Amino acid sequence: MHNNKLWLAPVAAGAVMVLGLSLAPSASAVVGGPVSATPSNVMPQLATSGTDGTVEQVRQLVPCGSQMYAVGTFTSIKRTASNVTTTYTRNNAFSFDATTGVVSAWDPNVNGTVNTVGVSADCATAYLGGKFSTVGGQSATNLAAVNTSTGALITTFRHAASGQVEALLVYGPHLLTGGYFTAVNGNLSAHKYMASLNTSTGSDDGYVNLNISGNYVYTDLGGRTAKPNATRVYNYSLSRDGTNRLLVMGDFTSVGGVGRRQMFMLDLGATSASVDPWYSTEFDKNCATVEPFWLQDASWAPDGSKVYIATTGYKPATGTGYVTTNPRTELCDAAAAFPSTPGLTNVAHSWVNYAGCDSLFSTAADASTVYIGGHERWSSNPNGCDRLGLGGIVAPGMAGLSPINGALTFNPTRGRGLGADDMVLTPAGLWIASDNAQNTDSCAGQHNHMGICFLPY
Repeated sequence: MHNNKLWLAPVAAGAVMVLGLSLAPSASAVVGGPVSATPSNVMPQLATSGTDGTVEQVRQLVPCGSQMYAVGTFTSIKRTASNVTTTYTRNNAFSFDATTGVVSAWDPNVNGTVNTVGVSADCATAYLGGKFSTVGGQSATNLAAVNTSTGALITTFRHAASGQVEALLVYGPHLLTGGYFTAVNGNLSAHKYMASLNTSTGSDDGYVNLNISGNYVYTDLGGRTAKPNATRVYNYSLSRDGTNRLLVMGDFTSVGGVGRRQMFMLDLGATSASVDPWYSTEFDKNCATVEPFWLQDASWAPDGSKVYIATTGYKPATGTGYVTTNPRTELCDAAAAFPSTPGLTNVAHSWVNYAGCDSLFSTAADASTVYIGGHERWSSNPNGCDRLGLGGIVAPGMAGLSPINGALTFNPTRGRGLGADDMVLTPAGLWIASDNAQNTDSCAGQHNHMGICFLPY
């Protein structure tokens, strides 16, 4: 999974954590940006090229202390130093030094896809979520806690979710867990799709009780019905300004007794989480029937004043934008900005930048730039769909936009592949997680960045 966050220096245990990344009360450590258009050449990458049709993918990158934790779907990674390439067998999870790129001995050996990872405040425990049945040869179903020194499964943390886990976020003593599941750890959690677990035991601690339900059922202008889309929580983005607001993306129509589609905002209180009135009816609109869930990711401005989204969806299901020769409308295959003022009930976007009917999967933002990534070919392309329209700009794989008006301001390019599934900002720079589809290994015009690219400040 595919979460974009800004990382600040670790603080004491019990502090607010985003996917294992400790957040200070303010965003004072945010670097102005943009990042460099020259990638670091010391970081590891996926070891297979994908030319045999086997696609491997880094789904998420999460730093803690000096280490970067990488999870996804892969069997080996490699790193080149002093013209010597070393290959390491790693099944779906590994870690490396975030400064030198040196690969650690950490090897949980997970037998299926790991979508998401969260790390404890002391960096001693990594929580893994995905679609798997064993960790280190021991039974663990879709959820596990692993020692970050030995890679061993921590058996005192119960480890069974009834469906695939897509999102993890460590928030104080709570592990906020989202996915397709309808139960976690047997009867210990009766909360479907999103539950709060005790970080030590894995039992449901009752912090989240949202009664999430529903999915997207509609027919487009051509008479096609939406493809099956299961209810689920897919992604998180925590505010960085100390307001403790959480954006939750996924497939649902009702959350906490109120109507919500694509994304909702949670207020993370001292004893419980509640749905904030903040919402945009633009999220109620439908995109192409092949992509009913289209709001894949969101990021926050460092000062918390804006929310930026990255979407798939191809084209609107109805209206003028349904016809591909017409200008783009609504929020399908686009990046957009919204004011994030708590309590607003009918928020309108302040700008939108269309990718020309190509998907965006991830976003991150610093003070100067909104970074977006996917498998897009273009940016600022409102007059084209599957083609470069009047005024559009070639900007494959990733781009940087102005937070003021959404204009393209940073265009280093990146090999498209399946797409940039995750972006994370640290004080050192921007990390991009991707894949090896179609032998994709380029970032900012340079090769040998298959699955991982780091653009320093």
